[in-house]
Amino acid sequence: MKLVTAVIKPHKVDEVKDALRAIGVKGITITEVKGFGRQGGHTETYRGAEYTVEFTPKVKLEVIVEEADTAAVTDVIQTTASTGQIGDGKIWVTPVEGLTRIRTGEQGKDAI
Repeated sequence: MKLVTAVIKPHKVDEVKDALRAIGVKGITITEVKGFGRQGGHTETYRGAEYTVEFTPKVKLEVIVEEADTAAVTDVIQTTASTGQIGDGKIWVTPVEGLTRIRTGEQGKDAI
């Protein structure tokens, strides 16, 4: 099993969620996060005062999948979340050593 984690732009969440459902993903965890990458922060003006926004709002999406589905899931996220602009985000894959569904006690791929 693998944990696929992606940090994407917030306005792409619904589109990515729908695309993942279309390929059979049954569960997704989404967290609102802030961060910066190559784009760093940016300067904005509010009521005549200029201020720096150092952290950009993003959404972290986490999906646990069977190893065979990892490439399909990462491909769907990449193609759906891409705007072609700086700050589109990142995807990374982490091994999952164990998984247990709390309600039923199912383990491994049965718990996905």
